[in-house]
Parts: sequence; C-alpha cells; structure tokens
Amino acid sequence: MSSDLVTIDINNGIADVRLNREEKYNALSQDMFDAIIEAGHSLASADDVSAVVLSGNGRGFCAGLDMASFASMSDGPRKPKSDADSLLAKDNRPENRAQRPAMVWKQLPMPVIGSLHGVVFGGGCQIALGTDIRIAAPDIKMSIMEIKWGLVPDMSITQTLRDIMPMDVAKELTFTGRILNGEQAKEVGLVTRVADDPFAEAMALAEEIAGKNPDAVRAGKALYEQAWHADARTGLELEAALQAQLIGTANQIEAVKANFEKRAPTFQPATRTEQG
Repeated sequence: MSSDLVTIDINNGIADVRLNREEKYNALSQDMFDAIIEAGHSLASADDVSAVVLSGNGRGFCAGLDMASFASMSDGPRKPKSDADSLLAKDNRPENRAQRPAMVWKQLPMPVIGSLHGVVFGGGCQIALGTDIRIAAPDIKMSIMEIKWGLVPDMSITQTLRDIMPMDVAKELTFTGRILNGEQAKEVGLVTRVADDPFAEAMALAEEIAGKNPDAVRAGKALYEQAWHADARTGLELEAALQAQLIGTANQIEAVKANFEKRAPTFQPATRTEQG
C-alpha cells in the first residue's frame, strides 16, 4: 500500500510505515489523520506481517496538530461543524477520530516499533506512545505539548501513558509541556531506548521479532494489552487460554524443531485467534 501522506512497504514480514508530509514535519492535518488511520487499519488483517516500524520522513517524526488548525481558535468560540468537531466525532468504537491515529497501533495484533527523530510534539508524541516500543535519537525534541495551546492531551493518552510512567511524572509533563531530549525521554519512560540511528535499530529489532513464532508474538502482545490492567483471574485465565491455543500448532512445533536441529525456523503466516 502507498499513499501521498503515509507509505507502507512490506518486506520479509516487516511493514515499514512512514509519515510522509515532510515539508510540514508530518504535522496532523485532517487528511493526515485519515491517512494514518487507514494505514493502521490496512495492517490489521495482514497475516504475513510480523512487525511494524513506524517512522517519519524528513526532519522530524511528527510536529503535532497542523498549526493552521489553531488559527480559527484565536478568533473566538468554535463554529459549528468545525475541524475540532470532526475530530471528536465517534462511531461504534470506544475511541473518537482524534484518538484513533494512536490507538490504531496499540490495537494491531503485531508489535509496532516507533523510530523517533527530530520533533515529536503534542499529537505526534501521542501517536508515538501508541507504539509498543520506541527507539529515539539522542537529539529528539519530545513533548506532551497541548498545554501550550490551553488544551489537555486527548489522543488516547489515558490508555498509553499510564503503562509507562507514574502518574506524578505524567502530570508534571502534561502541566508544563516540557520539551525533552532522547536521554531525558528515556529517563522518564517516554521512550524505550536511545540510538544514534533509531531507524536502523528499529528495523534490526523488527527483524529479530520477525524470526520468532508469529503466533506467539501476537499472543504475547494480546496477553499484555488485555491483562496488564485486569484483575488476577482475567490475567491468569488469559495466559492459560493463549498458551492452549499455541501448544501443538505448526508454528510452535517448528520453533521446537528448529531449536533442536540448530537451524533458523521457517514459520507460516500468523494464525488469527479470538484473543489476538
């Protein structure tokens, strides 16, 4: 799949997804929202994809909401059927349209690795938080920046930030809009690790993941996404259910055989399950 605003290139089980509005630092216009959502949805049923690397073309990952979207706000109260109203619109999903560009990566069955460079501001930061693992350049500028515009972060941050840092740290970053570099972002948990070439590191990790049983990798993501904040019974029952689905399957047997035969495994495309 390829579009002007988001491109997807799939090779050897890895989807290389790139935000591609580089002249605007991949800022989030209405069309950009749609393109990101469409890209995520297109991968949901891609059984041949074992891992996704999400990055941004040009000089930054994503500068957040397109500043043109704020111009009309300085003129007074919001007009009916404004862009803001469109972003807050909901269908039968828990998330609204503004929240979906971040949630769509969290909801994918396969791992998503974020490669972060340049600016990662506001909505761009929240999209990055929707990924499972984030690898950042040392000189990134990352911020939960909505307070600068008199707003709260509202692109599913309640479902992402809680998983990676204490509430007091989240509050401080939200109240101040402080801009962090790579090491500072790692220290507070916004990113997983720092690398001089985050894209190369992300692709190397994706390749490592793609060499594992795709059914087990997807089950592992499903296990944590569904059980991390659940009660003990839910978590323990999900562990058992997912394990029962994996044991004795072709890919699980291949993993065992490859280990004993000291060779690289050859896996079949992932099998969809109710949990995964």
